[in-house]
Amino acid sequence: MPDLAQIVLKAQQMGDAVQRAQAALAEQSFTGTAGGNLVRAEVTGDGELRAVTIDPAAIDPDDVETLGDLVVAAVRDAQRQVAEERDAIVGDATGGFDLDALGLGDMGLPLPPAAPGER
Repeated sequence: MPDLAQIVLKAQQMGDAVQRAQAALAEQSFTGTAGGNLVRAEVTGDGELRAVTIDPAAIDPDDVETLGDLVVAAVRDAQRQVAEERDAIVGDATGGFDLDALGLGDMGLPLPPAAPGER
């Protein structure tokens, strides 16, 4: 059985690895799409919405509600990609150790906002 010093050292190493992973994730960009690529949303790895691009074909002055729905869907798609990448890099950084079991699931990594009804 490992001694306490080894456990603490391993925890520090995991923490350092997660911090490096967080920095790498923040530098990445993720693009979500909706409506067959009519609407695209770019989100950084730390959750900042950088751009929304709308194809003119998506603009119907008589149906602005659908355009709004497409924008929301594209942003959520990008946020989903961020969450998937975050989970993958945390898993890599911790060697698959279950941080959720210790209540450390986010380890300071950005979490995308919950969709309505998911809170």
